[in-house]
This record gives sequence, structure tokens and C-alpha cells, in this order.
Amino acid sequence: MTEAKPTLRAALNGISGILVTPFDGADRLAPAKLKPVVDRAIGAGVHVLVANGNTSEFYGLTTAEAETMVHAAAEQVAGRVPLLAGIGRSIGDAVALTRASRAAGASALMVHQPPDPFVSPRGVVAYVERVAEAGQGLPLVLYLRNDGIGAEAILALCQVPGVVGVKWAAPSPLRLGEMIRATRDRGLDIAWVGGLAETWAPPFYAVGARGYTSGLINVWPEHSVAIHAALEAGDYARAAALIETMSAFEALRAEEQNGTNVSVVKAALQMLGDDCGATRPPSAWPLTPRAEAELRRRLGDWGLLRAAAAE
Repeated sequence: MTEAKPTLRAALNGISGILVTPFDGADRLAPAKLKPVVDRAIGAGVHVLVANGNTSEFYGLTTAEAETMVHAAAEQVAGRVPLLAGIGRSIGDAVALTRASRAAGASALMVHQPPDPFVSPRGVVAYVERVAEAGQGLPLVLYLRNDGIGAEAILALCQVPGVVGVKWAAPSPLRLGEMIRATRDRGLDIAWVGGLAETWAPPFYAVGARGYTSGLINVWPEHSVAIHAALEAGDYARAAALIETMSAFEALRAEEQNGTNVSVVKAALQMLGDDCGATRPPSAWPLTPRAEAELRRRLGDWGLLRAAAAE
């Protein structure tokens, strides 16, 4: 594992593409449907792929289904890029998924922040410590959606042995900048990754983060890669223009209290001929006629429907 860490650390400065979870018409897992999505993303230059993230409908899967998907994703990725395996929910589920992810050959674990209504800051630290123990040296990337646990707890999390990165998914770039400085002051080499996709990447970059998560990569990975290249080159004007082009996609995903987040991605895949099935409740499915028409129009404007028809 020690030889793989530098490669993983560098890759985390790139795009972490969150893969969908495919279902068939009977709402059963259909992992084979994911293969063209994986191949397209890797071919476009996406740096890291993630199984069992939120775009994967992690909280709509059983633990057994999540175990199946990490094994399927590992087989399809086949070591071409690092694979992060999302783990979470109850500590028992998290430990079981950790062991399954390690057995599957995942490069690292992405630890979902516990959604327990009685979560405590020190309890989150204990949770991650238990996961790290079960991981037996597998690197950990923290998925932080709520920075309300406080700076002290975040610093403690970053010092858990094995933690190599944090996906910052809170809309608070100034707090992110504070945490980047605080960890650097303590000599910690943490990869701080923007966890709110392309639209939030510029402000996160401005305070020191590098790389970002993306659901767009399931549909249009080349565009996400172009945004990343612009940000890495310091060309914020070009990055802003590219983000503006795809902002309608993210706006559609944010409708119905973010309930269409995955629905838009899966609807787009259906339109492109890579049907990965419906989303599961409680997400919004199908899209409203208005949203579906808007999505189809945007895919046409971007040339994606023509490209799909030509294949």
C-alpha cells in the first residue's frame, strides 16, 4: 500500500468521478450496464472513480448491494485509475463495507459523514478510527458535508492514521481555507478536494483546494476534464466559461430540494443510449416533462445526442 499512496495522493488533485449505480427494469442491480460509463470516463482522462458515493445512490442501496457494486466497479476499472469505495451508515455496516472494499481491491475508502441524528463531533472521530482499524492500512478520504462538527474535530479527523484526503462538501470556502492552513501548520499532507462538483470548484481552488468531485463525468466527462485543465492552468476565465456552459445541468440536478440530483444524470444516460435504469425513492423519478425537455435540449445543444446517434 505504501507504494500506491503517492499515486493516489496526486490523483486526488484531479477529478473524483462519482459513478451511478445501474438497475434493471425490475429494480435489481445491473452492474454490467456501468461498463461503458467507466470506460468513457477513463478514456476522457478522469483521474479517480468512486463507487458507492451519493451519485451512486449510496443511501438507496442495501449493504449487500453496495458490496456487490464495489466489486463490480473494481473489476471494470481494472486498476486503470484509483478506485475510491464509499463506506458509511451504521458502524457495523461501515466495517462490513470496509472489509468488502479491501477484498475488492479498492485503492482507498471514502468515508461518508454519519447521518445519525445524534452524531457528536468526538463520535465521528471514533467512527473513523474504527473504520481505519478495519481497513488495515487502506487510505481514507473523509467526505465532509457538514463542517458544523467544528475545527477541533476536523483537525482530529485529519490526524487519524491513514487519512490522506478530505472531500469538502460544505458551501463554506473560508472555513475550508482555515482548515487547509491549520493542517499545513501541523505538517499534515492532506489532499483537500472540492466536494460540490464543478460549479464550486473555482472558490475552493482560490483558498487552496485542488480537484473536485463530479457527477457530470457519467454523461460528459470530456467537459469536466476541460474545466479541471483550465483551473490547473490558473485560467479562471476559461474555467468560468466552461462551467457556465454546463451550469444548466447542475441547476436541473438541484431542483426539488436536490431530489433530482441523480435523476438528471440517469435520465441523461437514457437519452444517450446508456440506460442505467431509474433512481430509487425517495429521489424524484421520473423527471417532470418540463425538466426532461430542458435536459434533452441541453444535451442537443452540447452535441451529445448527435454523438450518441453516430455510435
